[in-house]
Amino acid sequence: MEIIKGTALLLIVLAFFSLFSYKAPNGMKAMGALASAAVASFLVEAFQKYVGGDILHIELLGQVGDAAGSMGGVAAAALVALAMGVSPVYALMLGVSCAGLGLLPGFIAAYLVSFIVNIMEKKIPAGLDLIVIILIATPLVRLLAVYADPIVDATLLHIGGIITETANANPIYMGIVLGGVITVVATAPLSSMALTAMLGLTGLPMAIGALAVFGSSFLNFVLFHRMKFGDIRTTISVAIEPLTQADIISANPIPVYITNFIGGATAGIIISLSGLINNAPGTATPIAGLAVMYGFNDPIKVTIIATLCALVGAISGYIGSIIFKNFKIRKVDQLNGVKEEVAS
Repeated sequence: MEIIKGTALLLIVLAFFSLFSYKAPNGMKAMGALASAAVASFLVEAFQKYVGGDILHIELLGQVGDAAGSMGGVAAAALVALAMGVSPVYALMLGVSCAGLGLLPGFIAAYLVSFIVNIMEKKIPAGLDLIVIILIATPLVRLLAVYADPIVDATLLHIGGIITETANANPIYMGIVLGGVITVVATAPLSSMALTAMLGLTGLPMAIGALAVFGSSFLNFVLFHRMKFGDIRTTISVAIEPLTQADIISANPIPVYITNFIGGATAGIIISLSGLINNAPGTATPIAGLAVMYGFNDPIKVTIIATLCALVGAISGYIGSIIFKNFKIRKVDQLNGVKEEVAS
């Protein structure tokens, strides 16, 4: 029952964020800023704390990682405010007001308050708006973030807890679900880093997320190369970071998402049977995710499983290109042609 509950809640969260991305005012920009905030905080933490600090034993790098990891709320609030059109100084005001709070509370609060700040900037005379924003907007964004924090803990972190417990009870099932879902999310606007960070995944579930996304790099390289979505630069870019090719992926969701789910689920099964762990939340990203795994596991074992995930990814990409060989797709040059027509 807990397996069904955890999976259902996870899918509801994904559906909500997808709906938000496409229907909320500036939703896509805000979600892009959330993904960037995860990179600015959790990715730096992953590299510097868990690799530089824990593996290489360099104290300074460990301190850098700790500092970056504690600034999730600041990064989210500031970047979301910037994405919403708030001027840089005021965006940073909102950001620093969320110090000590989590990624998602900062995101929620800044998204809502940004509408108010934009109105203030337009309606209040220059100079006076600075005082008004300091007196009203900064405490308001802090208040909203503080109230959002326990709600986030009660929902997203609860889902993460259910998934973690379920992984111990039925690791193969969780491998299929998490490997497939997180790999698909890695190609979507939400970002796999942001999702795993918000869910607070650790242990085996986070290991599944990290290495499944690592395997998806090889999957997407083979798929994009054989399907000829774009040139070699497009193919390399999607292998390194799928979000850089969000437009071409959104234009071809069926072949990309289905192939990624199959490859991710297969890799998830392999990882779940390996017993690997990853206690660094938010590291569902190809390079950092793999690097962090060496800090928590036997290096030889990590290398073997990572190689298997890469192989499974490449094979899945090849199979996907065969399955969707005659599927009508939209290529980069076609999308660029549409953009040029709209611009003209």
